[in-house]
Amino acid sequence: MSSTEPPEARIVAAVPPARSVRVGAGEKLRTAALPGLTMTVRSRPPSASGLPPALFVHGLGGSSQNWSALMELLADRVDGEALDLPGFGDSPPPDDGNYSITAHARAVIRYLDAQSRGPVHLVGNSMGGAIATRVAAVRPDLVRTLTLVSPALPELRPQRTAVPTGLLAVPGVTRLFTRLTRDWDAERRTREVMLLTFGDPSRVTREAFAHAVEEFERRLGLPYFWDALTRSARGVVDSYTLGGQHSLWRQAERVLAPTLLVYGGRDQLVSVRMADRANATFRDSRLLTLLDAGHVAMMEYPEAVARGMRELLDDVDQRDDRDSREARGAVPVSGADGSGAARG
Repeated sequence: MSSTEPPEARIVAAVPPARSVRVGAGEKLRTAALPGLTMTVRSRPPSASGLPPALFVHGLGGSSQNWSALMELLADRVDGEALDLPGFGDSPPPDDGNYSITAHARAVIRYLDAQSRGPVHLVGNSMGGAIATRVAAVRPDLVRTLTLVSPALPELRPQRTAVPTGLLAVPGVTRLFTRLTRDWDAERRTREVMLLTFGDPSRVTREAFAHAVEEFERRLGLPYFWDALTRSARGVVDSYTLGGQHSLWRQAERVLAPTLLVYGGRDQLVSVRMADRANATFRDSRLLTLLDAGHVAMMEYPEAVARGMRELLDDVDQRDDRDSREARGAVPVSGADGSGAARG
């Protein structure tokens, strides 16, 4: 992946009010336009000035709204922003129609370069976890810490419940699926998605479900919705077949940033059995396993994920303080080396 593309970008007017994109209390939306792509950026002003920047990257079929609860809980620790990747949420498709993991990672890199925002605390879920892994591997200067929630890293034997999602990458399957489900309304589609992604869908409040249905209905009206979903699913599957230095597992080995890995015991898309392999692959990692969580732990159990991230940030701050003391010739601070696991 080239990092030499022009980083210039401009911030243009906020999302037009005619669009029914939900903006939570305390959140702001803006549009970042770069050559060839435009992305909507959701932010929550930090509770204090000078906090370090964080960037949140959603998964397949998701949007920046997936991070609202977690960003609110961390507003006293980070200056948080969440992207709508090209073709998702409120961001239009990229001009080149490229939805590969590499293209999505390039979009994240270009945004960070354009904003001079790095190094950031980078957080990704599912497909966003694969994207964040690639960003951290090829541009370590942009990533202070890495948090991956059910990252979509290659599995040789994916669990049976993940197969239908993978089949979206097969040409013609999406057309067949839309024909078979043409009688499903947005409420039915939302319920099916939650059954697949939540460990316990009953935890979703009526208000949250209503908001999700409203958002799904809005997206179904977009002419590029299914195309973006299908091409991105194909991009995830294609990334699993890459070998050599482009392999996601090989790139995971190259990540230098302290890493928090979050897995759900009831995840139907990314098997919890991958947690140990991931923990052994990332060189500076700690593992948080939430036994009752599904694929989107940051939405189901945001308090637990926030607690794990706080521990990661505390650990990094302690390391920085120790390194600073040692650089000044002071006595090193005794204590944990930060290599332990955060347990949920």
